[in-house]
Amino acid sequence: MKRIALVTGVAGGIGYATAEKLAGEGIAVVGMDILPQMPRPVHGEFTYVAGDLSKAEDRKKFVETALSLYQKIDILVNVAGVAPRVRSDLLEMTEESYDFVMNINTKGTLFLTQLVAGEMRKHAGEHQAIVNISSMSAYTSSVNRGEYCISKAGVSMITTLFADRLAEYGIAVNEIRPGIIATGMTDKVKEKYDALIGNGLLPISRWGTPEDVAAAVWTLVNGSLPYVTGQSLDVDGGFHIRRL
Repeated sequence: MKRIALVTGVAGGIGYATAEKLAGEGIAVVGMDILPQMPRPVHGEFTYVAGDLSKAEDRKKFVETALSLYQKIDILVNVAGVAPRVRSDLLEMTEESYDFVMNINTKGTLFLTQLVAGEMRKHAGEHQAIVNISSMSAYTSSVNRGEYCISKAGVSMITTLFADRLAEYGIAVNEIRPGIIATGMTDKVKEKYDALIGNGLLPISRWGTPEDVAAAVWTLVNGSLPYVTGQSLDVDGGFHIRRL
């Protein structure tokens, strides 16, 4: 029977690459993003839902669309995330910026996962998986975007909590921590990261790609790791390695 995947943040970057990878592997994908329509096609069985992850009614519409089409959900990949609209020093960070980032990256991810998990456990026993895309910022300080770091640390705990709670249903919950990935979010800081990578920041000395992350997602959802849950996978070119 065909497996069904929900992917957020599907209009670009990691979300789009993930939808392409899963659809290419024969999975039916239902994707959500805030744009009115998809800017480019996904090659495979794909349905698009326009919605704002921070809004409960849009999360509900997303899940109900998938259930109306397929009557079940096997995979959830939480990709959608935003950076602060303006980077500012931690001592000047505003509540408005904090709420904007947290409502999407953390609150939206939490309550979409809760909603989907409730549906998944109705047909427990089939291979099901949830993958959260957090960031190396979950453990790396960036004092000019503290709200983003806090939001991604929250995603790490969401992973741990749901891995614990859903294990009895056979639902694996894991996390991917991307490093420096070439997406729209990093366009504005390309020169900075070009210089850091050129000066040896990463053992694997190149930018990561959305496809690198999508390949990791596939590894976590394809059934090849049945005894793994609550894990964080660093897709970061070795950034996390402490070196002298």
